[in-house]
Amino acid sequence: MRTVENGGVACNYRLRRRSYYGFTFKELGILERPQILKILRNVSMISLLRNGLYTRSPSPARNTCIFSMDAHEKSRSTILETSRHNRVPVYVMMPVDTFGFDRSGSPRIRKIKALTVSLKALKLAGVHGIAVEVWWGIVERFSPLAYDWSLYEQLFQLISQLGLKLHVDLSFHSNRHTSSGGSGDVSLPLWILEIGEHDKDIYYRDQNGISNDDYLTLGVDQLPLFCGRTALQCYEDFMFSFVNKFESFFGNVIEEIGVGLGPSGELRYPAHPFGDGRWKFPGIGEFQCYDKYMMEDLRMAASQEGKPQWGDKGPQNAGYYNSLPSGVPFFEEGEDGFLSDYGRFFLEWYSGRLIHHADVILAKAANILKQYQGNEKTTVTLVAKIGGIYWSYHTVSHPAELTAGYYNTACRDGYDPVALMLSRHGAALHISCLEMRDSETSPACLCSPEGLLEQIRTVSKKRIINVIGRNNNERFDKAGLWQIYANCCHPQSEFVTSFTFFRMSEKIFRVENWTNFVPFVKKMSMEL
Repeated sequence: MRTVENGGVACNYRLRRRSYYGFTFKELGILERPQILKILRNVSMISLLRNGLYTRSPSPARNTCIFSMDAHEKSRSTILETSRHNRVPVYVMMPVDTFGFDRSGSPRIRKIKALTVSLKALKLAGVHGIAVEVWWGIVERFSPLAYDWSLYEQLFQLISQLGLKLHVDLSFHSNRHTSSGGSGDVSLPLWILEIGEHDKDIYYRDQNGISNDDYLTLGVDQLPLFCGRTALQCYEDFMFSFVNKFESFFGNVIEEIGVGLGPSGELRYPAHPFGDGRWKFPGIGEFQCYDKYMMEDLRMAASQEGKPQWGDKGPQNAGYYNSLPSGVPFFEEGEDGFLSDYGRFFLEWYSGRLIHHADVILAKAANILKQYQGNEKTTVTLVAKIGGIYWSYHTVSHPAELTAGYYNTACRDGYDPVALMLSRHGAALHISCLEMRDSETSPACLCSPEGLLEQIRTVSKKRIINVIGRNNNERFDKAGLWQIYANCCHPQSEFVTSFTFFRMSEKIFRVENWTNFVPFVKKMSMEL
């Protein structure tokens, strides 16, 4: 047993906050009426035709792109072949305010009867499974290595009994700055927060010294600052405990396991913190490397490069959170910009540290899961989520992506190194924006969600990795749902294996939305 002492920081806490379940189901009352149940059980062909999601003729066979592969790639291609030409199962993510805490601080499921009704409705609609965030801040809340899985035992049993599958996201981040109304707030573990009160550099910092406590900085990955453990050991112990607890669900219920790698669970820096007012779309964001641990790493890297002066600070001419690309020297092609020797050095270090962070965590996850991969009954897909940074994409420098940690420019493919790293661990890439069109965005924002997805599609084919899709915005209109279907079932999208709808709320069950959503799910579930 590792020590549970950390510079006098106590490891026992009493929860004081109370939160309330904001998941209202005013519309769900109508689901118990016979006429509505009839719609849920069997969507008529007329409904499918009206929604433009049914064709009388069979769908044409999907094209297969042929490209050169070495022996290892051919082996992986054979493994992935079974996922081609099959339906794209739809998961629906749980509401953000599903979980709460009672007066004693114990976790609980809010309004479980209403939740059960909604899950039954989704099952009747043809939804394949439910995506559930398994929060570090809930399970290991009060003290290190003291895991409480009771909430998830209850929830997983409920989902399993209803015949639904599970996509699990092991969430090592906080959602306090992204949840609406505070009713679904989940912080990092309380014992982590207490350590952070004494050392704010365990979190990412921007150039003004403002910290972001949504996720631990990758600068502490190898430092035993957490009651004797490093951040990586905390993540590994959590994953190991989860697998031991729920291995009986593997394969037959749990089909996908995502591992959180940054803010919102995504492999990125918190360069665009929209929850606290610092950033607004379409600002380019700011580099997040100013905690003392990352700055020490930068100094070491600069010294090894023979340029110690490069290690004093990050770029000083890179603008601010809400700057636009034009007029920001670092993101232009001048001698002080991203194409300079210093610019290349910094961006390679900044993005390289992020990829290394994911590489180490996914290696640990793959090692824990490998004993279950040889049996079809227990095989699960390992998943890594990346951010859909699609604004400022129509520029040479792609500044919003650079500040997020993706060294992707008009001159360099920044997602290929990420895909290569994922391929080493057999991990699927989870990307959002599947409902978006370039034409729906403002030209002034230089957006291209379609361009980003095409780039992801290309690198996934090159590195032979599966892609899991998700919507970025809640869409129930026919155009948005059709765009999702088109992206999942694109002739060149052989590796899109599932789609996660973000996320369940009372809106999904409104009649005007439900009549579009159900045919969409049915269409996605058809053999392609």
